[in-house]
Amino acid sequence: MGDSMSDMTGKINLLGLTLQEMEKFFESIGEKRFRAGQVMKWIHHYGVDDFAAMTNVGKALREKLEAVAEIRGPEVVSEDISADGTRKWVVRVASGSCVETVYIPTDDRGTLCVSSQAGCALDCSFCSTGKQGFNSNLTAAEVIGQVWLANKSFGTVPAKIDRAITNVVMMGMGEPLLNFDNVIAAMKIMMEDLGYGISKRRVTLSTSGVVPMIDELAKHIDVSLALSLHAPNDELRNQLVPINKKYPLKMLLESCMGYMATLGGKRVLTIEYTLLKDVNDQPEHAAQMIELLRDVPCKINLIPFNPFPHSGYERPSNNAIRRFQDLLHHGGFNVTTRTTRGDDIDAACGQLVGQVNDRTRRSERYIAVRQLSADAELPDSAVRH
Repeated sequence: MGDSMSDMTGKINLLGLTLQEMEKFFESIGEKRFRAGQVMKWIHHYGVDDFAAMTNVGKALREKLEAVAEIRGPEVVSEDISADGTRKWVVRVASGSCVETVYIPTDDRGTLCVSSQAGCALDCSFCSTGKQGFNSNLTAAEVIGQVWLANKSFGTVPAKIDRAITNVVMMGMGEPLLNFDNVIAAMKIMMEDLGYGISKRRVTLSTSGVVPMIDELAKHIDVSLALSLHAPNDELRNQLVPINKKYPLKMLLESCMGYMATLGGKRVLTIEYTLLKDVNDQPEHAAQMIELLRDVPCKINLIPFNPFPHSGYERPSNNAIRRFQDLLHHGGFNVTTRTTRGDDIDAACGQLVGQVNDRTRRSERYIAVRQLSADAELPDSAVRH
């Protein structure tokens, strides 16, 4: 079960419970299982956090719920809206740290980029989140709470098919597979009809390559998968993405292919690749990538790096980016390049602000916000590194 208990009140937070967990909860307090569906609809379809507002639930049960349970989302510290429609929320979680949630609209869909951890332990060399270190896992309620808050902010309650949030990507702060149980619970609520009813094709988990957890994933859920690759050979990836030393490319791609095979062969792996000037953007890197991914059904999303202070990396020139993309195209791959969104509200690549470990320590967050192609099976997206 996802971590749903409240440290402060001792009450169980119903926001983070899956349908199965909610049914067990109601049985545990001597109530019928069907109450779980009623309460889930109030929480996720209508955005209700007050038991007294649940008009089809009897007064005695409402009073019982008030005594033992709560519906509590993360505290919103700030919300900004860009001229292009991009939105950014900074939310404070139970550990006292702040994480970010970003909404990216396009013509026919709206993608919400959700965080899973405060900070990150993986320390990828080009990512400012990793430089903050790891602070805490978010609870299931804090993960799904980001969707709950965003959905309510659009006034799209009750939830409808044409609601603003059509896609969710686990690509915000943190490595989702290192907070496995809570992330799985939250994604189940995203896809649950009594939750947000989002298609499994439109919920995407992005990983830097935690192989044992990729292998475990298929036993629990069938969401889309994205891999933060960033280098086409082990020597370079060891430098950029240190977890590669533990789970090198051959092992990682076999694991990803194994997971994708469980999805019935109808979806492809999304490859995320941050382009760093003179580091991984040369023609030989494109050639290595073509060879590496030759037998991997995938689409490639290129993310030109936006520098943050003291990163030591630079953004390649537009010509270098186009050259790299053209080489991959000629190699037979479907390739898109990220477009910057929300830079006027500091929601673009390299501009988000995290607050980790204590309330005075502030550091830039590196989230690349970009758009995947209008492939029906894959979301427009933001990327976590």
